[in-house]
Amino acid sequence: MPELLQQKSAAVVRRSRYGFLTLPNYSLIALSNALEPLRMANSLSGQTIYEWPIISLDGQPAVSSSGLTMTPTVGVEQLGRVDILFVCGGINVRDAVSPALFSLLRRLADQRVPLGALCTGGYALARAGLLDQYRATIHWENLSALREEFPRVLISDQLFTIDRDRFTCSGGVAPLDLMLTLIRSKLGPRISQLVSEQFIVERVRNDQDRQYIPLRAQVGLSHKGLIKVAELMEKNIERPLSLDEIAQATALSRRQIERLFRRHLNCVPKRYYLEMRLRRARELLLQTSMPIMDITTACGFQSPPHFSKCYRKQFGHPPSAERAPAGNGAPRA
Repeated sequence: MPELLQQKSAAVVRRSRYGFLTLPNYSLIALSNALEPLRMANSLSGQTIYEWPIISLDGQPAVSSSGLTMTPTVGVEQLGRVDILFVCGGINVRDAVSPALFSLLRRLADQRVPLGALCTGGYALARAGLLDQYRATIHWENLSALREEFPRVLISDQLFTIDRDRFTCSGGVAPLDLMLTLIRSKLGPRISQLVSEQFIVERVRNDQDRQYIPLRAQVGLSHKGLIKVAELMEKNIERPLSLDEIAQATALSRRQIERLFRRHLNCVPKRYYLEMRLRRARELLLQTSMPIMDITTACGFQSPPHFSKCYRKQFGHPPSAERAPAGNGAPRA
């Protein structure tokens, strides 16, 4: 075991107990990606730092969307103390919630138990009124519906969101990123990095990373003109097109394009295009060794100062900060 881990093992670390409340048709991949980093952190540290009881309302193993179940699963009355209770959702989440579930969640909230959600589990928290005035996220397929149904929830398209005592996460592999962030805050960046290496994760994403949401999912298949404009923008990152050039190529007028963006994306075309180029720049910064000057050019910015100014405004730090050594500032790898 590396010397650092031996030192960590020598000092007893307070256990963290994360409960996972499985709803019918929960996402097994989301739950697995939450559990495995905790197991690996225990293994690497040489201590049982994390426990992860799986629970259901009736104590019977809930059937996941893949038809598999998790054992052992215990009932709510056997849960005991938890540091965070995560509601694990999946498909058909509206059919998976119930008054008994809302009552349980409200009771836990009254007891000051921090609450979280994986995949569509955020819907249960929102229905129970436990996300009002909280920043929260959910799987991208449910973002629009959640915004519409729960206007008091501050819906985000982030991979995961930590806001005070609420920990919400989108689906798929995003729970792994959330758990790595929690592990980092408890055990430090070295163990978090080692956990990520064990799972062959090239980069630990943080809460500034956003879900990739297909434009078709945002606006619907019927808005072919808007989709065509966005696809044209994506094909012309290095040399951004003017709005007149886009209008000519798509047989739409400037006014039509501006109206489409305002109505369906709540922004102007220029802003959408800029954010697309900045996302591409961030991918290159984090996933390649390209010099910043080359990334500036590849993403269509006039000069490094202009690129840096736009990047700082969007992400809160300059491009160079993305390549800061792990352990300085926000979690990065």
